[in-house]
Amino acid sequence: MRAGDLLRQLDQLLLPRLAAVLTRLAQAPVRGSLLGWVAVLSCSAVLFTAVLATGGPPVPDRTVGEVTRVGVADGDSIPGYERAAAAALAALDVAPGDGTYALVSLTEYLTPQSVATVVGDVRVAAVFGRVPLPERQTEIVRIPAQRLPEDVMSGMTELAVRKEREAADYRSRAAALGGGGPPERELRQLYESGARIAAQEAAAYRAGCACLYALVVRDTTTRLRGVATRPGVRVVDPAPEVRRLERTVFTPPLPEQRDVARPPVDRDLEPSPTPSADTNSRSPEPVPEKRAPAEPEKRAPVEPEKRAPVEPEKRAPVEPEVTSSSPTPAAPGSASAPSPSAVETLLTSADTAAESAPKPTP
Repeated sequence: MRAGDLLRQLDQLLLPRLAAVLTRLAQAPVRGSLLGWVAVLSCSAVLFTAVLATGGPPVPDRTVGEVTRVGVADGDSIPGYERAAAAALAALDVAPGDGTYALVSLTEYLTPQSVATVVGDVRVAAVFGRVPLPERQTEIVRIPAQRLPEDVMSGMTELAVRKEREAADYRSRAAALGGGGPPERELRQLYESGARIAAQEAAAYRAGCACLYALVVRDTTTRLRGVATRPGVRVVDPAPEVRRLERTVFTPPLPEQRDVARPPVDRDLEPSPTPSADTNSRSPEPVPEKRAPAEPEKRAPVEPEKRAPVEPEKRAPVEPEVTSSSPTPAAPGSASAPSPSAVETLLTSADTAAESAPKPTP
């Protein structure tokens, strides 16, 4: 029974009796304070009954400010994310009630009709898409959808209208800049690039392009595992922690991302003067090559000129002085050496004495 129905029944039962009591009290000579107490007690009874009927005081929402994230973060490994999601799906318990939310990533961009074929009878909550322009960063959109492909087609029509307004706004801002210096020209290029991309996105969404690459589903564990085996499905990432979709951020990998999650390259966002400025600043780099050989040319002749002639000048005169001071034994007229005539005289006298000595008789 609803709280409103219960309060109406209480009014029908209590109000007539309360009015009768108040009427009798008003006719009787009773103090005014008694009427006040009766009114307070009656209001308290009504409030107490209403609280019991609604299940007690309202419980505050403890999830305020909390955001749940499901998918691959920027800079993370995509093969690692796929393995972790497959392991989580294999270990998922049987989901009670309405089932478990899961993020389904596709292998390529599909049209709304193709997504409906891949999903089948699985309950869908939302789809993710972007216009895959080559080397352009386009907006990632989230389209609430429960019926495929009708809800997705109507969502794409609304996106086309919004993108046409964006293109017109960019063109008006670029025209309002007019002439000016380099900052104005760079800003005008950004506005013109945004206008071109927005116009291309609008045309693609109006045509029902192949722009869808992921979707959020909610179903039983058995059906989620069946979706993971269907052609065109890249990975199914179960998220049993999700309770409210409006407080959940889903980041599925793009079909062209294979190694690391990163935003696609956008050439229009790269300023054209940057390469020429870099080349001009790097052209005078050969200057150190002229100075590098100049340093050894100054230092090479200095060291041999000081050190090479010093050693022979000090050592050359020393050797002749030593050799000239030692020729004493070879000097022919030296006083320390006996003369040849005296020696001969001694030898001769010794021989003469030996001959004149008497010989023994036999």
